[in-house]
Amino acid sequence: MSHVLNRQYCCIALIAVVAFLFSCSREDHGTENLVYPVLPETPYDYASVTLPEHFASNPLIALIDYDGSNPVTDHGATLGRVLFYDVNLSANRTTSCGSCHLQSQGFTDAKKLSRGHTGLFTKRNSSHIVNARFTNRFFWDNRVSGLENQVLMPIQDELEMGMTLPQLVERLQSIPFYPPLFEAAFGDPSIDADRISRALAQFVRSMVSFTSRYDEGAATGFANFTEQELQGMALFQSGETECNHCHVTANFHANDALNNGLDLEYADNGRGEITGNESDNGKFKTPSLRNVALTAPYMHDGRFNTLEEVIDHYSHGVKQHPNLDDRLTVSGTTGGTPKVQNFTQEEKSAIIAFLHTLTDELMISDPKFANPFPVAN
Repeated sequence: MSHVLNRQYCCIALIAVVAFLFSCSREDHGTENLVYPVLPETPYDYASVTLPEHFASNPLIALIDYDGSNPVTDHGATLGRVLFYDVNLSANRTTSCGSCHLQSQGFTDAKKLSRGHTGLFTKRNSSHIVNARFTNRFFWDNRVSGLENQVLMPIQDELEMGMTLPQLVERLQSIPFYPPLFEAAFGDPSIDADRISRALAQFVRSMVSFTSRYDEGAATGFANFTEQELQGMALFQSGETECNHCHVTANFHANDALNNGLDLEYADNGRGEITGNESDNGKFKTPSLRNVALTAPYMHDGRFNTLEEVIDHYSHGVKQHPNLDDRLTVSGTTGGTPKVQNFTQEEKSAIIAFLHTLTDELMISDPKFANPFPVAN
């Protein structure tokens, strides 16, 4: 069976011309210019991930979005990778998941707001999806639990990709390279929304970042850090700045939605728009800082273009919103007087230097996470 599947992958990579001729005879004229993904004869290894020791903390493990019902497999994640980068998943075949989650940008978008399939802007900045396996709530407002549920929502969003699930299934059934990929992943070529969801979730769940300079240092007492980076880490971890009290664990994130004092009044109330509770207004998911040097612009609305602007906000720009998180207040009470850190330029530069140690060069250049389509797709 494995030998047969490998031969199928070779065919997928080599017979684009045949596919073109075949697609011209189909009723779905959108496949006339069909581009085939180029995949390795032997699938990349997605299933065998050995996390370093410093990832084994109880708080982090407790957040893993994985109950064993959809384990990552090499063939399943391969299918998920193709789906993730395929513009055929949008109504007018212009936009893929990868259009707004760029590998070179740490799988975020370099724009303040992303453009959906019709060219209109999305409501919020593209979410951070690396290490998504370590969270069980998704989107800036934490409105969805379960990665299998999350991955289908942008596809169905009228602004983002504009497809219904029945339309999506019908379209994928009409594309010749999908039945072999579904058969490799699930044992037979049938295509349905559940399998699409599971494959996409497997691919996203396989996007694990743990090979940064910080991770190397965690195993060696940070002997690889410069004096400036050590200073920045000390500041980040100090009880005064509170940075590591919101960006916790080896993933530097929090599962909760928090108010960090961006505004006194919010045009977008974040979590509050979902719950309807005033106590949730201005609360947004605390994203992972993994690859943060690559993921500008920052915050839910992309208001900050640089890390220095972000640090300036926490230094002296926090607003006293009624729901301001207690860790950002002088009194340690929700909505209290904001702390004023007044970082020096030396301190700001040191914190930024430390944040750069979280860049995972191996992960953002790994071909198994790259766009498999040979032309812009």
